[in-house]
Amino acid sequence: MPVAIRRALLLTFIAACFIISPGRVRLRGESEPPWLDGYRGPAARLIGEAVGDAFAWRRLSVLTDTIGNRLSGTPQLARAIKWAAEEMKRDGLENVHTEKVMVPKWVRGNESAEIIEPARQQIVMLGLGGSVATPPAGLQADVFIVHGFDELDAHPAQVHGRIVLFNVPFTSYGETVRFRSEGASRAARHGAVAMLIRSVGLNGLRLPHTGVLQYSHDAPKIPAAAITTEDADRLERMVGRGGRVVVALKMEAHFDPDAESANVVGEIRGREKPDEIVVVSGHLDSWDVGAGATDDGGGCVVSWEALRIMKKLNLRPRRTVRLVLWTNEENGGRGGLAYRDRHRAELGRHVMMMESDSGVFRPLGFGFTGSDRARQTVTAIATLLSGIAADQIVSNGEGADIGPSAQEGHIATMSLEVDDSRYFLIHHTPADTIDKIDPVEMARCAAAVTVMAYVVADLPERLGE
Repeated sequence: MPVAIRRALLLTFIAACFIISPGRVRLRGESEPPWLDGYRGPAARLIGEAVGDAFAWRRLSVLTDTIGNRLSGTPQLARAIKWAAEEMKRDGLENVHTEKVMVPKWVRGNESAEIIEPARQQIVMLGLGGSVATPPAGLQADVFIVHGFDELDAHPAQVHGRIVLFNVPFTSYGETVRFRSEGASRAARHGAVAMLIRSVGLNGLRLPHTGVLQYSHDAPKIPAAAITTEDADRLERMVGRGGRVVVALKMEAHFDPDAESANVVGEIRGREKPDEIVVVSGHLDSWDVGAGATDDGGGCVVSWEALRIMKKLNLRPRRTVRLVLWTNEENGGRGGLAYRDRHRAELGRHVMMMESDSGVFRPLGFGFTGSDRARQTVTAIATLLSGIAADQIVSNGEGADIGPSAQEGHIATMSLEVDDSRYFLIHHTPADTIDKIDPVEMARCAAAVTVMAYVVADLPERLGE
């Protein structure tokens, strides 16, 4: 391990132990519940183990370097599932098994985009997940640029027979992603032959951002792809100068029959209430570009660390802590749906479900969705993480994979919150590789998840009661 990383991990460990040491007098001590003191010692041990070396980062490097990207239905995802189950058993986790899920198998194939007129220039692109193909020879058409759905709907005659480009600058993922999801069908209703979208992410280094689209049943299916922010702006400048701008698009994308996949499950069984369950999770699948390190290999590994560290330190909570590595989050969500259906009878015994799917950058704390009483409890638990500055509790602790079970079972949910200022620079791009992840920040993420999961699972009373 490089000297700089060892030094940073050591400083993190010292800071954490100093702030949450059982004997330290806290300024906020009078407002904290008496039961919290009993968890200062275990929390210090858990944090110390998590930040003591770069184990989490090294495990992620094995996943991303030797297996790589893991799109649903691919041999790479199947290898990752097998590897994860074997590694969980080596860690000594209990009840390790896989749970079958049938997933969509979308195949990208060869693809390209090129400006034909006024002069030939390559466009950097990625087809959107679920897109249909162009005709075998490709297609060519004039480009018509819009900046939103209102502008599109106001010019139906100009859209017909053209390639529509949504050049919508990124504001937030929730606001901008709707153009990726809905744009193809909205353009097709007006007769567009294809759709291009400015990548849903931050500007930078001519990287295209893929992601799933959703075709509507009442519109033709047309090919759709993301292009880089630089190329989107170049096309806009060219169109703005007048004259004809023609783009050639060629895509071989198609669906094969659904493929067999699986969620991977492992547990630390509770010592007193093993039938009550706290879930920690991340999704093992990724897009077929990059290595799926940030989205979401890192989330899988830091969630996994919670159980590995409890096992290593022989800290067995009252309730069962269950690790779930989901399949098919990116282009179908079938892993989360399959878990809900398979475990429907025990959803009422789920105490809390946590998902980490925002990267493993500097941890800030957690999002939380649940009762006010439960929020007070997790807010108190989070103070144990002040030494690593991960003690914030904010609203909206949802996750795509835990959502189906949480909604049906009325289960409290949490999400790991991090400084995501770099996340959407590499999100769904070829640049989602492990070199973008700081081992020290990742270790702190693992510490935060471990402490929160352990204490929630070990509380004398069920969370929120």
